[in-house]
Amino acid sequence: MSRITRPYAGRISRRELLALGLAAAGATVCIPAFAPAAPRVPARRRGLAQIGALGAPDGNGVRLPPGFRSRIVALSGSAPVANRDFVWHDAPDGGATFPCAEDGGWIYVSNSEVAHDAGGASALRFAADGTLVDAYPILRGTNINCAGGPTPWGTWLSCEEHPAGLVWECDPFGKRAARSWPLLGAFTHEAVAVDPRTLRMYLTEDLPDGCWYRFTPGGLNGSGRADLTRGVLEAAEVSPGAAGEVRWHAIPDPSGARVSTRRQVPATTPFRGGEGCWYANGMVYFTTKHDNKVWAYDVENERVRVIYDATQIADPVLEGVDNVTTAAGGEVLVAEDHGDMQIVALSPDGRATPIVQVVGQDASEIAGPAFDPAYTRLYFSSQRGVGGRNGDGITFEVSGPFAGEPQR
Repeated sequence: MSRITRPYAGRISRRELLALGLAAAGATVCIPAFAPAAPRVPARRRGLAQIGALGAPDGNGVRLPPGFRSRIVALSGSAPVANRDFVWHDAPDGGATFPCAEDGGWIYVSNSEVAHDAGGASALRFAADGTLVDAYPILRGTNINCAGGPTPWGTWLSCEEHPAGLVWECDPFGKRAARSWPLLGAFTHEAVAVDPRTLRMYLTEDLPDGCWYRFTPGGLNGSGRADLTRGVLEAAEVSPGAAGEVRWHAIPDPSGARVSTRRQVPATTPFRGGEGCWYANGMVYFTTKHDNKVWAYDVENERVRVIYDATQIADPVLEGVDNVTTAAGGEVLVAEDHGDMQIVALSPDGRATPIVQVVGQDASEIAGPAFDPAYTRLYFSSQRGVGGRNGDGITFEVSGPFAGEPQR
């Protein structure tokens, strides 16, 4: 969002891939504290397209639909929890939530997009009633941690956005030390999405001619997680025309030590500034900022298509596409980098509906949208807040009927 080891030599077989997917499903059951919670959404609800028009700014400078409210949960440079020494990081960026099975609460993790070994990621822990009870670091001493993504086994992948950037795996509970995985590539990382069935990872690259990548892990390790010490990193080639067929080409040297990853396979397709990336229901959604597009990749059929293109709309609701997540009803939520400082829901029928807008912070960007496990609270940050500086970041919670009112 801001303006290494030898690669695995073999290819995973279809049998190994199927076994990996089945084992992953079992692993989720074995570690329920980390398992993603299914959204508790009542049947027959209207979607976000009927959520209602945004009202006047509230006391936090947030415009919301009727029936919603906001609160500030953290400020850069301040302690989120009273009587604790830990202060919230500067330039909060990509984020995700993780359920806490032992007490019914959840954790929101957030990156810090700061350079000079001052970046990393931090966590906010909430009780079952939404009370903020703890805050702590989960990664320190890294650079320009932009977006990332959650894993099916309950960890956070934090991505560094610089030419030698790595992907760091972090424990949302802060109990295990973070570590990097060089085989996921050294490049200008933005975000990563993990397919829970196969544990394949899809990665965006924030450059005007960046690639879109896929990493297939080499198997499972002893703890039932994807073994990221082995695997194959590939880049996508999209066939011309409307079909959008994708072919994947292995990257010979993920470290990019001599030739950058995006230039190692000439056949790959350049994407214009890869940003957010998110998996849901057999689809991987990602955004490209330099052409203001939102893409959807069908994992099973290996086809990709554009589901939103701001350049084709006379007065687009959504501009400055960035971080992405999905709502309980299947809508794709896209955060704006500049634009109107909104989070916009794209419904399956193509409608774009603003659901949140932050006003008076035009030098900032919206980052890190993520729902709590029940899909009733939405977390996000204004990266540079009112002052427009890294140290002015604000992290919000918006609560309300995101699943919509019951149909009558």
